[in-house]
This record gives sequence, structure tokens and C-alpha cells, in this order.
Amino acid sequence: MNVGRTARALATVLRGDVVADPPSRRSGVLRTVGRVWLGATLALAGTSHLTVAREEFQAQVPTWFPADPDAVVLASGVVEIALGCALLAAPGRRRPAVGWIAAGFFVAIFPGNISQLVTRTDAFGLESDTARAVRLLGQPVLVLWALWSTGAWRSLRAALAAQPAEALPR
Repeated sequence: MNVGRTARALATVLRGDVVADPPSRRSGVLRTVGRVWLGATLALAGTSHLTVAREEFQAQVPTWFPADPDAVVLASGVVEIALGCALLAAPGRRRPAVGWIAAGFFVAIFPGNISQLVTRTDAFGLESDTARAVRLLGQPVLVLWALWSTGAWRSLRAALAAQPAEALPR
């Protein structure tokens, strides 16, 4: 795989300049339900960052992270609300970009989940190492969910297909 070619294709998707073939009717309905569910979940989680679960989210901020845990929780809450709203309201050609941004966000917050496991921090009913480890398995699912429900993978494949293949170095 050519990294430069993939990066150019991803930039095309993020600009909203590529539209993949429409999914089948059934697949389209499932993606829409998945996207709406994920958007609503993110908006609700973001709201809880700012209100009722603020302290529990602070417990997930790694001690090595060079920022005030409360500021991190407030900022991530605002980002989650914005991503949730974008997943719910973005026009079709912008959804793949939102999917890539949401996937990146899920990757960015993964160290907090790892820290919760390593430091054995109890939060959100995760009061055993097993429960915290199982939660780690959910993070890749969220990444894939964001990419699938927004058509982000499909758009990246379409952008790659639209680019001329570069000759491989000899």
C-alpha cells in the first residue's frame, strides 16, 4: 500500500470531494440507524461529561497527561457533543469526514481506557480488572462503527479507486 496515495485519498474524503456508490436500501437503513444511535450516544455521553458523570470521567484521565483532568473532561465533553450532533446532522457528502474524525477521537481517548485498567481505577461500574479489560475491546468496535455507519470506508475505497495507481519503486 502506498502511504502517500492513501493520504491523498483520505484528504479527498475529508474535503467531501468523493461520493461512493450508494449502499443497498437495507444497508443504507442499517447504516442510518447505526449513525443516529452513535450520534445520540455521543451527545448524551458528552453531556454527562459536563454534568452528572464529570468526576468519574476525571478518574479516567491518565496521571501522566499534562493537563488539568477537569479541563480535559470538559473539552472532551464538548467534542463528544459536537461529534454527536455532526453524526446526526451532517449532510451525506460530509458524513465520511465526520466518520474519520469520530474514529480518530475514539483512538485519541483510548489511553484513558488503558490507564483505567493499569491504575485499577473504578468508574462507570467497572470495578474489576476483567470488566476494565473487556471495555478495552469495545473501543475498536466504536472506531469501526463510526467508519461503517458514515460510509467512511466506502468513500476511502472510492477515492483510492479514482486515483491513478502509482508505479512501485524498483
